[in-house]
Amino acid sequence: MGSELKDLNSKPAKTQQPDPNDDDASAKDHRPLLESTASSAAEDIQELEKKFAAFVRNDVYGSLGCGKLPLKEKLLLGIALVTLLPLRLLLVMSILVLYYLICKIFTLCSAPNLEEDQEDYAHLGGCRRAVILQSGRYLSRLLLFMVGFYWINETHKDSANTQDNSKTESTKQSEERVRPGAIVSNHLSYLDVLYHMSSSFPSFVAKKSVSKLPLVGLIGKCLGCVFVQRESKSSDFKGVAGIVTDRVRNAHQNELAPMILLFPEGTTTNGDFLLPFKTGAFLAGAPVMPVILRYSYRRFSPAWESISGVRHVVFLLCQFVNNLEVTRLPIYHPSQQEKDNPKLYANNVRKLMAAEGDLIVSDIGLAEKRIYLAALNGLLGQS
Repeated sequence: MGSELKDLNSKPAKTQQPDPNDDDASAKDHRPLLESTASSAAEDIQELEKKFAAFVRNDVYGSLGCGKLPLKEKLLLGIALVTLLPLRLLLVMSILVLYYLICKIFTLCSAPNLEEDQEDYAHLGGCRRAVILQSGRYLSRLLLFMVGFYWINETHKDSANTQDNSKTESTKQSEERVRPGAIVSNHLSYLDVLYHMSSSFPSFVAKKSVSKLPLVGLIGKCLGCVFVQRESKSSDFKGVAGIVTDRVRNAHQNELAPMILLFPEGTTTNGDFLLPFKTGAFLAGAPVMPVILRYSYRRFSPAWESISGVRHVVFLLCQFVNNLEVTRLPIYHPSQQEKDNPKLYANNVRKLMAAEGDLIVSDIGLAEKRIYLAALNGLLGQS
């Protein structure tokens, strides 16, 4: 991959040296040079997009959200920047502060749960937990509404898991009552978390730095998030994997335990592909609930795969209507063979989600995404 990237960026243009005293000749010589460079960069970007199709933006805003916009889109964006954007920012911040205050009040005089360098309030019970949970679900849905997700199309599949075909009706009914250990979902955007919060209010895995953010840090602790240091090479990785496995097992066995949401792809895509699954959600051998998300769009794609966070938020808030389609599959009950082999379990759930969601299976992952973004930034910087 590194050698391919090197080849893409090593295409020097051959030009003749103009006479420094001949201004006309200099201007004529520079024009084809610029055109050649722009053409070469466009060809290189096309090559990159073929190799890293899972991370390519296909909306009108183009690569990195820096594409040339048609006049109509510029006018719509300009109007939204001075009307819709400030209003929505105010509403979003108001909802965020309100929920932070709820979390702050209902965690007063309560010591956080500390284990394996983690800190959370998911152990709270009684009315305090109920208020945090129900208000969190309601305000998450309200926040989605405020940013343009006025309706969410949810589909519940009755029989997506073909292994159920050989089971008796009584076995199926007993399995339907079994609580899954985790929700596994494809990952497209930070908006995914908001939807799942409004639906089932699960805990999830987040970067360690999130726990220290104003407002969001306390909310994450109330959710019971598992905070990890992604780039860490130390031995605490096993500790984090152990915590996730324990959370999955506990959620499966204890109805009062918070459900955990896991994105086994490990990074976001443009929504048309499904990357290889990591095994963290499947190590416990507990049943999981597969959920497939898809953002439909006409102008700006809400998927956050290869665009800066600030640019994405601005464009998202400037789009009056945003659409989300959700497909919920039946709880997937692993066979004994899948319990013994988490990799097999993960691959089988991935195949099921790809088939039911009409997603393209891809073999690339986070490492290739970083290569694509670095190359794309370099090429667009040259053009």
